[in-house]
Amino acid sequence: MFSKVLIANRGEIAARIIRTCKRLGITTAAVYSEADQDAPYVREADESYLIGKPRVNESYLNIDKVVKAAKDSGAEAIHPGYGLLSENAGFAKRVKEEGLTFVGPSSEVIAKMGDKIAARNVMKQAGVPVVPGTMKAVENVEEAIEIAEEMGYPVMVKAAAGGGGIGMQAVSSSDELTKAFEGNQKRAKTFFGDGKMFIEKQIVNPRHIEIQVLADHHGHALHLFERECSIQRRHQKVIEEAPSPFLSEKTRQKMGESALQAVRTLGYTNAGTIEFLVDEKENYYFLEMNTRLQVEHPITEEITGIDLVEQQLRVAAGEVLSFKQKDLIIEGHAIEARIYAEDSNTFYPSPGQLSRLSLPHGDGIRHELAVDGTSIVSPYYDPMIAKLVVHAPSREAAIEQLTTALHHYEIEGIKSNIMMLKRIVTNDQFLKGNTTTSFIQDYYLPAISQQ
Repeated sequence: MFSKVLIANRGEIAARIIRTCKRLGITTAAVYSEADQDAPYVREADESYLIGKPRVNESYLNIDKVVKAAKDSGAEAIHPGYGLLSENAGFAKRVKEEGLTFVGPSSEVIAKMGDKIAARNVMKQAGVPVVPGTMKAVENVEEAIEIAEEMGYPVMVKAAAGGGGIGMQAVSSSDELTKAFEGNQKRAKTFFGDGKMFIEKQIVNPRHIEIQVLADHHGHALHLFERECSIQRRHQKVIEEAPSPFLSEKTRQKMGESALQAVRTLGYTNAGTIEFLVDEKENYYFLEMNTRLQVEHPITEEITGIDLVEQQLRVAAGEVLSFKQKDLIIEGHAIEARIYAEDSNTFYPSPGQLSRLSLPHGDGIRHELAVDGTSIVSPYYDPMIAKLVVHAPSREAAIEQLTTALHHYEIEGIKSNIMMLKRIVTNDQFLKGNTTTSFIQDYYLPAISQQ
């Protein structure tokens, strides 16, 4: 096992990794920008290194500065967390070239899965169902319209290098497609440096269900069941739960095996996630692969008792997985609510100075915090305040626990999405488990429009 790890990230995920490292006796080194100098994770790390100004391209995305901090600290490995450099193949390659260990898969696999067109082709090769669509980049709007009309509207216009809902849009006509193609191509070039686009048939009102996978360097691979992440705004997840209230045991097993077939085809190692769209008949289609830890990983930890960060570190250090698929069972139900500094009506970020943060406590309640009661939620980064995770013997008990906890959350000084979360978890359709990717559009927005 490593003696020192540098964490190339910030906020709640940096604090989360630090917590596991401390339990394992691993010294931690953090990096921070000028905007984060007073952040809780900086204080919690054993060492910390200033790497630049607030903007991410001058700090957290600056590979030279991050690598220099790792070398200066004497770290043996770098954990990238999620977001930022976590799926940057060039960064993973550089880390290896510097004689350090990247806590994640190989740079070659990251590059392959980072291109959604290449990923679709790999999954098709592996026998994993993919959404009907183009298997190569679409060159221009005219070609896109021709493909969409042959495929039949509605379709999804997607950036090949996209992520987080950026460069992705549903369209129902050629006029909409023209605007979406050109607009998303520009956004993709800006955010990802790659304007390649492709077209997929839109699966109407699907569920977004993902499979957590884990594989070592000795040929062992397993899955840790599924997470349902269907409740989203702007194609970004808000509430996740495990297991899914929708899947039958038969489909759960089939999806798990499909995910493992993808892992074997890729020669994948470390933790990752295969994301699927699932229709009302439980047909499932590959959406994308995240070659990193997910924001929602705590709910998998809660229902399996497995610390995923610990397993990431052990795999990266060359250890053999200490458990097998048959050892894993689902225990109870877990739900995660993402608490953001944002306006619940517009979903726009609402950064600023916190004046009070009071958290509920009790059995089965877990917090992953990005801030404390005196923090500034910076306009430079994702406006997450915390993740509230609950675990109970049943879904009904978990919802009751989450609802109570949300009512005891106190945030002052800035706007938050607490009220939105309360409305969602008390909605009749959520209580019934009728959660598709259009949930907020169908049930939340109409409710607040009537206020």
